[in-house]
Order: sequence, then structure tokens, then C-alpha cells
Amino acid sequence: MRVILILFSVLYLSGCLGQPPQALEKPGVYKQVLAVNLSNGPLVKQLLLDQYAEWKGTPYKLGGLNKKGIDCSGFIFMTFKFKLGLAIPRSTELQVKEGIEVSKDQLRTGDLVFFKTGLSVRHVGVYLGDSKFLHASKRVGVTISSLKNSYWSSHYWVSKRM
Repeated sequence: MRVILILFSVLYLSGCLGQPPQALEKPGVYKQVLAVNLSNGPLVKQLLLDQYAEWKGTPYKLGGLNKKGIDCSGFIFMTFKFKLGLAIPRSTELQVKEGIEVSKDQLRTGDLVFFKTGLSVRHVGVYLGDSKFLHASKRVGVTISSLKNSYWSSHYWVSKRM
């Protein structure tokens, strides 16, 4: 009898564990989304603009990962995970090691753009098209900037396609 009870318990629990986790519906808890095909430029652009609408003006905070404050790599990490359904590393240092390098003139919506803004300081944003990129700026928080801006143009480093 004990063996049957144990066997039943194992089968029951393995059935529960085999189910995908349910998305939490509580406020402030983000739902994981299915991966988006990054070659679908119009869809990616719309999702990125939706992300911008939700996060616009969120202040910059080193190490932050919420709407009280977020840093550039955290914003990209959150955007890729919860808007595009793709897992990328949390830090700029690791993000730049992912994907394939693309030239500035070959950028597509969804590509990551990296900047050297100091001796050892790096910055990252996600390309929207038309020389615009979405990022978390130290000065104004989550914003859209232009690669043609003299500051960003002079600090441009490399771009990566995930």
C-alpha cells in the first residue's frame, strides 16, 4: 500500500511539475512573452515603441531594474526579455559579447548599439531605425536619441545583431 501511495505521489507531482509556469498577473510583475523574430522589423519597432511608452522618463539608476530607476544594460535586458521574449545577459560588458557585429550602415531595428562614454564606461541602446535608438540615459532617463547627435556619434563603438 505504501509503495502505491509513493508511486501515486510521484506521478501526481511529476504531472504538476511538467506544466509550464503560469504568468503572474500581479501589478509590477512582468510576464514572459514568446520570442519575437527580430527580422520582422515592423513588429520589433512597434514592440520597442510600446516599451518606450511604458518606460519613458524612468530615471537612470545604476543597477536598477524597475520603474523607480534603471540603468542602460538593465533596460535592454528587460526590453529583450519581456517585450521581445529573448534572453540576453544583464551587463553591457556581457551584452557586447553576444550576437554578430554589424556595421553602422547595416543597422536594423532591434540591433544593439554600444558606445564608449568614458575610459572604462560603456553604454548600450537598441536601434529603432532612421538613426534613432532607445536607451536609458543618465541625464534624462529612458529616452530616444539620434546616432547623428554629435555626442553619440563621437562615442559610437560597435553594433550587434542578436
